[in-house]
Amino acid sequence: MLGRRTLIGTLLAAMAACSAPAARDDSPPTAVEDTLVAEHARTIAAMKPPKRARPVIAVIAHNDGTETTDFVVPYAVLAASRAADVFAVAPDNGPIRLVPALAVAPQLTLEQFTARYPHGADYVIVPKLEHTADPTIVAWIQDEAARGAIIVGICSGVKTVAAAGLLEDRAATGHWFDLEGLRAEHPTMRWVRDRRYVVDRGVVTTTGVSASLPVSLALVEAIAGRRRATALAQELGVDRWDEEHDSAAFFLDATSKRTAEHNQAMQPKDVLALPVATGVDDIALAFTADAWSRTFRSKAVTVASEPAIPTRYGLQLIPDAQRSVAGAPVLPAPQPTRAAQALPTTLREIEDRYGGDTARFVALQLEYAWAR
Repeated sequence: MLGRRTLIGTLLAAMAACSAPAARDDSPPTAVEDTLVAEHARTIAAMKPPKRARPVIAVIAHNDGTETTDFVVPYAVLAASRAADVFAVAPDNGPIRLVPALAVAPQLTLEQFTARYPHGADYVIVPKLEHTADPTIVAWIQDEAARGAIIVGICSGVKTVAAAGLLEDRAATGHWFDLEGLRAEHPTMRWVRDRRYVVDRGVVTTTGVSASLPVSLALVEAIAGRRRATALAQELGVDRWDEEHDSAAFFLDATSKRTAEHNQAMQPKDVLALPVATGVDDIALAFTADAWSRTFRSKAVTVASEPAIPTRYGLQLIPDAQRSVAGAPVLPAPQPTRAAQALPTTLREIEDRYGGDTARFVALQLEYAWAR
């Protein structure tokens, strides 16, 4: 498929995915750090559940194309918190095709969710959708916002939030690749630099794909408190989930362009078998499959012995194959321990296989601050 796309088209399709941040030092807090702590407290307060003590969360998908990490990571982190009722919802009952890898089954249709929760969700998570302004989804988001749900746009899901009219006269952010277009099309939107997530009057927006992880932990903190968020972050292998971000570090430079052109031109593409089994960790799986499928040289395909695989946090994964793929190298199975570390681990493996430029190009697409 990549070979049939123009480079620009491929970049537009690919550049949609939140980073495991660096550790703090032990020096005494500065005035700047105190300010950031106060800012974080205000952000968390603005993300508190608007309706229920145990909130209801809809993670929305388009059946015909939804970004892998944007969708899976918020669903899994919030489900892992055990502090909310979390549902994967889509317009239709059919499979959800995730991009650039994986497929899952929805748990409820939009209609079924509305029938079950006529007063609406507490939170609606909006990943990057291939059909950005699908009228059914846009209308459903507008209805949920009108019922008081907090709308969370992950990465290029911000474009769908914008299509619902929810960026106007709001502070917001987005994937670095989308920002110029967002600001041109929505001139009353106020871009906030150097923040991985921003909240303004019931609308949360994030930077690129990897921001799905810190914003999900921030939601856990808002719902269940700092102690629960800290325990879950430690379990996942995450040191920080605050707002800090270096916006200026992410742009398409000459090396990235050459890498994209070189890798896209290479034929045939590598097919990499990714073994999965019942209880596979959703987060490790998403980061692994997503990163390997963004090199422009390779595609991760899931292989299992059954036609449907229940994941650790309750999704139904639909494997790509039920037997080994002839001639395909086999990737290590995703590991549940410190699942968030699957992303830097995979980037190191990509560097070993294809070189540092390709690994950095993948990290750029994910808006993930990474260096070997």
